[in-house]
Amino acid sequence: MTDPLARGTSSAPPVLGEGCTQRYDPQALSPENGSEFADAAELWRQLQQDVQLPANNDKQK
Repeated sequence: MTDPLARGTSSAPPVLGEGCTQRYDPQALSPENGSEFADAAELWRQLQQDVQLPANNDKQK
């Protein structure tokens, strides 16, 4: 951006589907539009482990 007073703009990536099944096209997503989630798998594992711990404790009683 060469002009510091120029307004920034953004646009959504292309979508697939319609209505309730509408979602962003995974092939069109890139790190430039904020789709890089390097630690997503680890976060999901931790969340699933946290959810499973109370259920296991209830079964032991």
